[in-house]
Amino acid sequence: MTKTGKLAVLGSINADHILNLAQFPRPGETVIGKQYQIAFGGKGANQAVAAGRSGADIAFIACVGEDDIGERVRQQLVKDRIDITPVEAIAGASTGVALIFVNADGENSIAIHSGANAALTPERVSRHQQTIADASALLMQLESPLDSVLAAARIAQQHQTQVILNPAPAIPLSDELLALVDMITPNETEAEILTGIPVRNDEDAARAAAVLHGKGISMVLITLGSRGVWLSDNGQGQRIAGFRVTAVDTIAAGDTFNGALITALLERQPMDQAVRFAHAAAAIAVTRPGAQPSVPWREEIDRFLQQQR
Repeated sequence: MTKTGKLAVLGSINADHILNLAQFPRPGETVIGKQYQIAFGGKGANQAVAAGRSGADIAFIACVGEDDIGERVRQQLVKDRIDITPVEAIAGASTGVALIFVNADGENSIAIHSGANAALTPERVSRHQQTIADASALLMQLESPLDSVLAAARIAQQHQTQVILNPAPAIPLSDELLALVDMITPNETEAEILTGIPVRNDEDAARAAAVLHGKGISMVLITLGSRGVWLSDNGQGQRIAGFRVTAVDTIAAGDTFNGALITALLERQPMDQAVRFAHAAAAIAVTRPGAQPSVPWREEIDRFLQQQR
């Protein structure tokens, strides 16, 4: 990557309301929760925090409501070493909300109200084009309006800024957008929605990656949960195993992986080493509850990796 190694993240900010349950309720059923907390989340913010805490030089393009929680989120992002100049407070809007159930197995079920995230329009994105132009890499997800993701990808391409897309939550995407993406990081479900190929093993992952390469994406990383990640560089594929840990919840595991991965790549770490670094960050995150509270700092990731030798 050329330029200064700066990262721009464009994405969502949510307040996560998290309730722990023995099992998810069936329709019409009421279940008693064990533990309730409000934590800061949103895929964009989680990835920005993961990058900031793992050492990236990062600016975050996002919107919060003009409300108390939005102000608290902004203050927290500053503590996480993020440049929040492009984070706008939107008059008359509430900060985005996610309602999250976590079951006894650490699995989660999530519903989202976009709130101020919907105000991140293409016009607003174009106001921050300098942030994208100055960056070496632009990392995005799909909790922002799709036309804004496309607008940002176009700006990035014009300025030779590498475009990394974490295509979550899973929705079908246009070939026009995919052609602007340099690196894509779907999980198994997202890879299937984008390619039509169910990903159950390494051979499936390789086939799905080939479809994405065919759409113009040179680097494909399909995250496989506890099995690690399928890395395909222009068709040269390999699985890189993750680390075995006991998961408390998997909220923000993928976001932590993405933020840490791009941080390591901007430091010019070789790809397999960057994936290991990202695996370590995600492994630490799943051993702790919540989204951003679970995201580790650089010192913790480095220490974890030293213990694996």
